[in-house]
Amino acid sequence: MLLANRTVAETVGKIEIDKKPIPFPYRVHDTPDKEKLLPFIDFAKKYGHTFDLKTPQSIASSFNKMLQDVKGKPEQHVLEQLGIRTMAKAIYTTENIGHYGLGFEHYCHFTSPIRRYPDVLVHRILQECLDKKIKIDKELEAKCRHSSERERAAMDSERASNKYKQVEYMQGFLGDEFEGVISGVAAFGFWVETIEHKCEGLVSINSLLEYDDFRHIETDYCLVGRRSGRTFRMGDKLTIKVVAANLTKRQLDYEWVITAAEKADFPAGPRPELGIAGDGARKPGASRSGGRPHSGGNQRSGDSHRKTDAGRNKSASKKKR
Repeated sequence: MLLANRTVAETVGKIEIDKKPIPFPYRVHDTPDKEKLLPFIDFAKKYGHTFDLKTPQSIASSFNKMLQDVKGKPEQHVLEQLGIRTMAKAIYTTENIGHYGLGFEHYCHFTSPIRRYPDVLVHRILQECLDKKIKIDKELEAKCRHSSERERAAMDSERASNKYKQVEYMQGFLGDEFEGVISGVAAFGFWVETIEHKCEGLVSINSLLEYDDFRHIETDYCLVGRRSGRTFRMGDKLTIKVVAANLTKRQLDYEWVITAAEKADFPAGPRPELGIAGDGARKPGASRSGGRPHSGGNQRSGDSHRKTDAGRNKSASKKKR
């Protein structure tokens, strides 16, 4: 499938009219944004991983080496997830800049015209080339932009529907306890995905105040107790209790289930007041939805990481092409 998409893009890319390439809806993926990449690299260094930033190819090789090295280690989950989030988003455009994630100079979506409009555009242009009756579409870039926008909207809708069904399902488990993995951290709490159901909910920082006053360390993707030093970091495993499932808001609320041994680690002292939690408290206007915020900068492209020119990018198995 990938080779078919690449071959079609390469073939049409060689065709020119008046010494100019004909407009064509390429599927492109830009190189990683260094502003997003550098914080991740600093975090990965804490686990002994280094990155060569000299060229896009060396960055890809560094990623693949790190993903290979972390297999089976406790930090595997967090480094894989955070690494994926540094990737740019793949889009449709007539300006061919290549596909970084796949390591292809030419790439398009050709193989699924029954479900994707960009593939229909590619089929039409390819047929015109085969018939030698090429018609320049001056609106093609606008169509590409529209397709990219609708793709993002479809992904948002899919995410919302998945969340709805998760909440609906977990309504039958109120009060039950499950093992989970921390999947995201913010100043107002952290998200946990249950291992058994893959359902994500929020553990609010307010529910932790009886144990300690937690502050958010953004560079370490964790919450740290001011008095106890207890940390909640992405990738950590813990036990949670399902305390609320709001179907209208598509929101799951969990509470951390503390063991007797863990409780002994917290120093005795006055309990922090709810109103003085410092930078660990939820800020006014901050999101506290049951699912992690999905800003554009953190979205991975649908096909941004299937493969690099150094080989298949191992971080891509969870993403659509």
